[in-house]
Amino acid sequence: MVVGGGIGGLACAVALGRAGLDIQVLEQASAFGEVGAGLQLGPNAVRVLAHWGLTDALSACAAFPEALQVRDALGGARLGRLTLGPQVRARHGQPYATLHRADLHALLLQAARQLPQVQLTLSARVAGYTESATGVRVTGENETEYAARALIGADGLWSRVRSQLLGAQPVRASGHLAYRGMVRSADLPAALRAPLVTAWLGPRLHAVHYPVRQGEWFNVVVVVQGVLGQGHGGAVGADPQSWTHQAHVADLRRTLGPTHADLLQMVDAVPHWTLWPLNDRPPMGGPQEHARGRVALLGDAAHPLRPYLAQGAAMALEDAWTLGRLAEQQPAGTEIDWPELLQRFAHTRWARNARVQSRSQRNGSIFHASGLVRWGRNAAISLLGESLLDLPWLYGGPPQP
Repeated sequence: MVVGGGIGGLACAVALGRAGLDIQVLEQASAFGEVGAGLQLGPNAVRVLAHWGLTDALSACAAFPEALQVRDALGGARLGRLTLGPQVRARHGQPYATLHRADLHALLLQAARQLPQVQLTLSARVAGYTESATGVRVTGENETEYAARALIGADGLWSRVRSQLLGAQPVRASGHLAYRGMVRSADLPAALRAPLVTAWLGPRLHAVHYPVRQGEWFNVVVVVQGVLGQGHGGAVGADPQSWTHQAHVADLRRTLGPTHADLLQMVDAVPHWTLWPLNDRPPMGGPQEHARGRVALLGDAAHPLRPYLAQGAAMALEDAWTLGRLAEQQPAGTEIDWPELLQRFAHTRWARNARVQSRSQRNGSIFHASGLVRWGRNAAISLLGESLLDLPWLYGGPPQP
């Protein structure tokens, strides 16, 4: 049983369905869909999709940038560059892709629907579960009951499965707000249409933009430090769980201040912004935070990430792939020992996920640095270039279970 029909939940269904297991996905919404904007998939995540036979589906909806460049948000100087394209494929065996969240969700949904072992159930909001020596019984808010051998909570940052498994633990506010928007490439000045991932670093803010949908659109994200409701387009007391706080470009321009003209042109071209606060949890402290007994957590339910390493979706895909590989390793015709398999999953995944969580959090401080720290950061990126921006320990994954 998989709770949650987002990217992580559907990826889990694909991985376990391909392993020959019967899977039921419970999604609380009345229709499958994904909100948000773009995301980046490093070679580690693309490797997972390739293993599942989804290379062509990815190519049909993604862009494959030529390079990642880092620029100073104030003066516009290019600080560093990481060549992508064929070079990243040669280094890591898979390309670097950028795409819309909805497109990744759609290709996973199609893959899940093509597996006869996967059953997708909508309008199934989970209230809780009970675990026994032989299985798990899940109860919906409408009192419908579902039975399974094991339960995977892929229900996101505000996971109900996590709350029951690990106890109530409030999420952690980062103090950062993310403005997200999309713009057609045709509406951008020619100089801003290059197939690049561009990261702008400035005091108390950073921005990233990159092509999606085969280059026909650009995704734009600007992250600033601040509190929702204090001059950032939201009302005090606004629901922090909402994805789509309406944001006003005037607030964003005021926050950006005297940033470089190229970045301001990109910001001004976006016709509609959404605003949401960035929340997370502390890095995982051990395998017990990934699985206990017949219940495991996957993706944001286990290890929500700040977006400063562009690995949120990738870690959910890696989690799902690992579960699938462990299931495939079971001797044919034998009953799976789910508590043992889920413990192997937890021990395989938790330290890598914790490392990515920690690195993402650290990157946020580095990206937003000011004063001498900013000067040192810029000097280090300029001096070390690709050796600093390339991440073999990350892009060479996921680790074999």
